[in-house]
Amino acid sequence: MKSSVWQRVLQTTEFYLILVIVLVGALISFLNPDFLSLQNLFDILRRNAFLGIFALGLLPVLISGGIDVSFTAVATIAQYIMALVITTHAVDSVLLAFLIPIPIGILLGAINAWIVTYTRVHPVIITIATLNAFHGLLVFITGGRWIYGFPASFADFARVQVFTVTDAAGRTLGMSVFILMWLLVAVLTWFVLQHTRIGRKIFAIGGNLEAARRSGFNIFRIHLFVYGFTGALAGIASFIHTAQNQMVEPNAIVGRELEVVAAVILGGASIFGGKGTVLGTVLGVFLIGMIRNGVILIGLSSYWHQVTFGFVIIVAASINAVQSQLRTRNPGISL
Repeated sequence: MKSSVWQRVLQTTEFYLILVIVLVGALISFLNPDFLSLQNLFDILRRNAFLGIFALGLLPVLISGGIDVSFTAVATIAQYIMALVITTHAVDSVLLAFLIPIPIGILLGAINAWIVTYTRVHPVIITIATLNAFHGLLVFITGGRWIYGFPASFADFARVQVFTVTDAAGRTLGMSVFILMWLLVAVLTWFVLQHTRIGRKIFAIGGNLEAARRSGFNIFRIHLFVYGFTGALAGIASFIHTAQNQMVEPNAIVGRELEVVAAVILGGASIFGGKGTVLGTVLGVFLIGMIRNGVILIGLSSYWHQVTFGFVIIVAASINAVQSQLRTRNPGISL
């Protein structure tokens, strides 16, 4: 019994991802001992919370057999509208600021779902088009103007700590509320994918779209959910990004798609659909954030970030392709 459990563990992507995290962490901490400080680990989680929520939003789309690279443009529009409402009308409500971008993200995600379903053009083509269309329209209408001057409650919220601990040096360290938000979104995503009918349908259409269609699945409704879910989480991520930076700039988020895609694929989501886990996605985001942080700590050029992300996507996609081929040749194998 124990051996069979251990065999299943060895066959999971998460196991090897944790192993890589430990090895990379050991290497970075050897070069700079500050890496393993509790404060630095909290900083990694806090700084990557909005990217982590982006990744959780992208996960159901990949599992369904699609892809969405327009989420950064969706987030940019959502946060810009939120910022205009908050600053123009002097609305001093963090809750309202949190709620505004979510329906905007859902609406833009629904547009993606409609186009993908009824044109049957590959989603990567559609979402590249909407990425440019959404972002281009925003820049054209706004002239690329930055927005500052958020209410004091916004800055106060960004400093909220869920709990505090004291390290060995006697310093008081706190876990940011943004980390808690990331974890809550992760739990929500896990519940939707593993314990709801729509979650099972998402895996079904990712495994075999035509079989699901012939079985009577309403493909448009499923697409509407997954792309709308991506849009909703893009809205939440835009709120976190705005609260962290206390400003909105139309070009600040667009261009970060590579990091998110790399994290989700690295976490075990298949580019062919039908496969992916929340835990793997969270670990993938943490590993990429850890590498980014380590590059800074050991004094390497920031250009190495781009090299790392490209390498990660190539390796992860190659592993997924090999696993898919093995499953095709050996239907009984568990990977």
